Amino acid sequence: MAGVVSYGAYIPYHRMSRAELQRAWGGFAMPGEKAVANFDEDSITMAVEAARDCLSGIEHPEIDALFLASTTLPYKEKLGSAIIAAALDLPAEVRTVDFAGTLRVGTSALGCALDAIKAGSAKRVLVVVADMRMGAPAGQFEQALGDGAAALLLGDDNLIAEIDDSYHISDEFSGVWRADGDLHVRSWEDRMVLDEGYSSILPAAISALMKKHDLTPQDFARAVYDAPTDVRRHAKVAKGLGFDPSQVQDTMFMTVGNTGAALATMMFVAALEDARPSDRILLASYGNGADAFIITVADGIDGLGERRGIRKHLASKRMVNNYETYLRWRDLLTLEPARRPERPPMSVSELRRERRQLLSLYGQRCTACGTPQYEVRPGRICVVCQTKDLFEPYRFADKKARVFTFTQDRLQMSNDPPNTAVVIDFEGGGRAMFDLTDRDPDEVEVEMPVEMTFRKLYFNRGIHNYYWKARPVRC
Repeated sequence: MAGVVSYGAYIPYHRMSRAELQRAWGGFAMPGEKAVANFDEDSITMAVEAARDCLSGIEHPEIDALFLASTTLPYKEKLGSAIIAAALDLPAEVRTVDFAGTLRVGTSALGCALDAIKAGSAKRVLVVVADMRMGAPAGQFEQALGDGAAALLLGDDNLIAEIDDSYHISDEFSGVWRADGDLHVRSWEDRMVLDEGYSSILPAAISALMKKHDLTPQDFARAVYDAPTDVRRHAKVAKGLGFDPSQVQDTMFMTVGNTGAALATMMFVAALEDARPSDRILLASYGNGADAFIITVADGIDGLGERRGIRKHLASKRMVNNYETYLRWRDLLTLEPARRPERPPMSVSELRRERRQLLSLYGQRCTACGTPQYEVRPGRICVVCQTKDLFEPYRFADKKARVFTFTQDRLQMSNDPPNTAVVIDFEGGGRAMFDLTDRDPDEVEVEMPVEMTFRKLYFNRGIHNYYWKARPVRC
């Protein structure tokens, strides 16, 4: 039996009240708040965070394939999953695939991963779903859409949940879409979109799957299915199918917002956080059709161990108090450049040559005295014992650290000024300088505990330059 081995999630640290969006544009304010990715985050970086959470505590996970699902991938012709595999330090033999094009792309990737495991072409598949959709300013989507990610490790042993069966429907309908070149989400008239699409196709898939197995709503401990931006339709679907409101998983609309392709998987992770052995869960997702799954929680759920998941990420947040900051983060404003020399063009050759140091955050450790040290271009001499060319690879990405010293640069151009640079001391040894992100400048101090996070530095020559930053320990 194939199923879920582990789960993880990521919700950005920053949130924005929808009342602040209403202040900027007037009109009607939806209640609650939404998760807002920082200016140095995108679907790739959020996916890495969710994947790291999923793999937490699993020693030497043997992963045969990594499937990335998103409607907001930063490249049209370059594998995002390959970048994630590098950041996670997965072996070169891992199979990497990107899934895109529909809001149910997360469950589509889940179905393909299950097929691969059942066929024997893969034993363990990591499925990561992330989305960072943008609504046009002053519109409904701008208030409703949030950012987030989730990850599921699938396999055929050590299961925390067994996936019993699935059902799939395809439907050609231009209800919500983005054409090539569109920055913002488009939609047709709400009643047409919801009546002909979501409220029709999604219940059809769920009903067909339950009928196939002679199940009723009362046979499920939890119903998990994504919602449109009009969350009232989510409740209407539950009522039409016969589910009690207590069975239906919260859509997180009030606290995170609609996270697009990631929503159903994030809701499923939230359901697993409260699940008990033998619970039966319905998982479904809509987008140009629908996918539905029957999942039974296994005894292994009790031994999985702590995850940040949905619950801890929800509890850890900082409010973005003005809409102008959001505009800066999304590059919707043209800012005066810093009066400094222009950044030199990015070198693809250098990115290739130093990829292990930049993407996997590898340094080296002296085999003579055991001292770790990190440099993008590693030296040949140990900084402590002066031994030459006696080093072994050493990964810093998972190491905690503390701030040794820091500076706040108010002259360098930044979408989140001031730019905070820190020199940190890693646990176990090693000292290096990184940018500090997700921080309150007034709270940065020497000896502050920090952890490493995979982020985007800048965009140049059509290339997104990813690297690691430090951040205050979260959760």
